[in-house]
Amino acid sequence: MNEITARIESVLGESARHLTTAALEAGLHALPTAPKDTGRLMGIVRRPTKDARELLSYARLSPEAGLPGDNWSQKPAPDPTAQLTVMQTGVAELIANGQSLALFGDNLFVDLDLSVANLPVGSRLRVGAAVVEVTPMPHDGCRKFKARFGNDALHFVNAKPTRSLNLRGIYWRVIEAGDIEVGSLVQVLSRPAPAQ
Repeated sequence: MNEITARIESVLGESARHLTTAALEAGLHALPTAPKDTGRLMGIVRRPTKDARELLSYARLSPEAGLPGDNWSQKPAPDPTAQLTVMQTGVAELIANGQSLALFGDNLFVDLDLSVANLPVGSRLRVGAAVVEVTPMPHDGCRKFKARFGNDALHFVNAKPTRSLNLRGIYWRVIEAGDIEVGSLVQVLSRPAPAQ
């Protein structure tokens, strides 16, 4: 039950669109504050192979397959803590600088605060009809990220002073199956109690 709205066969970035650290920092400060409790699902991307992307208008998430048809479920031993990659839409649009958000390789793009302070590990959210949980797997920029968005962008998302903002994104695992679609509400259901 996936409706493909676009398919991208190349995941190469355009170096002319790479932003400097100063431009990224200024852009981050200019972004509107992301919602903390209720946001929206802004994009769904399936990776059928390592270098292909399919933009979907809707999908059905499941604990077994994550996002069905995504290459995560095709691995010999898929890690449940790395089931769904999630990125904040505003940050992704800033870094992409006009390129398709599908280049990131993330599955879901949300208008929601993904910071550690707002969504600590173990937080549960409802996305459309599905329930997901924030996992402890760190989501860091890598050499592919650097090739697509530049060295400054890689340092920007991994910088220690802002690491807790999860600018590169976070991982979710599916707890309860359900349908999602672009525009679905994303609601925080629970956050773990702070350690004493």
